[in-house]
Amino acid sequence: MQIRIGYELAFEVARPTPMQLMLYVHPERAGDLRNPEKIVVEPAIPLENFIDGFGNRAARILASAGSVRIRYDNVIDDPGRPDVSFTGLRLTPVHETPPECWRFLLASRYCEVDRMSQIAWDLFGSTPESSERVQAVVEWVHANVTFGYEFASPTKSAHDVYLERRGVCRDFQHLAITFLRALNIPARYTSGFLGDIGVPASGPMDFSAWAEAYLDGAWYTIDARHNRARIGRVVMARGRDAVDVALTTAFGAATLTQFTVWTDEVAAAAA
Repeated sequence: MQIRIGYELAFEVARPTPMQLMLYVHPERAGDLRNPEKIVVEPAIPLENFIDGFGNRAARILASAGSVRIRYDNVIDDPGRPDVSFTGLRLTPVHETPPECWRFLLASRYCEVDRMSQIAWDLFGSTPESSERVQAVVEWVHANVTFGYEFASPTKSAHDVYLERRGVCRDFQHLAITFLRALNIPARYTSGFLGDIGVPASGPMDFSAWAEAYLDGAWYTIDARHNRARIGRVVMARGRDAVDVALTTAFGAATLTQFTVWTDEVAAAAA
């Protein structure tokens, strides 16, 4: 299947302001794109592309004072299969976990592993030491946290979500990631496109966040917000938490004035 993906973002910038853009498709999916990747910035200014420390493709710009518009439009080939099941897999002991995974066992800005460790073991310590423990975490977060855009906050951490029991998709993932790391299961944060393919439409399209857990020698998708296998995830970036994969980071004042995202299956005739 083919999926049209893209966005149009606009900002008002008070003065020339450096910005980092984490708005490309992840390099592992670049070969599936029908067209070369291009971020269009208006007014036209140079983009400096680079690969960050987590293997994500990013860019940086010096945004001009005034209105700045950022646009991207592409089509990606996708296998059209649901997320791969991790049922029945074993947990990888920490001493067998590759060194590059160890940073995904530690605390990070939004994932206070040390603060949440006892809570995690009290809730999940009696679960089987297998993929059932991972699923138990996902199901608990899904059942105990209420979704709502009105609950969004840029400073909300996993511990805040645990106390408040409400948030947006990133908050669901931060809490699940924190529980898993506290249980010695590597977990990382993922951002990307996720359209309403094979499920009822859920309102205006947005970027999405999910997570990945390291089980039996490989990474597997988990999603504490939806708690169901989905079709058409397109990874953009991975990191320890939302700090590492922020869509845009402005090093100065920048006010978002437009936010439009599209993720639509392309009809067979059109493809």
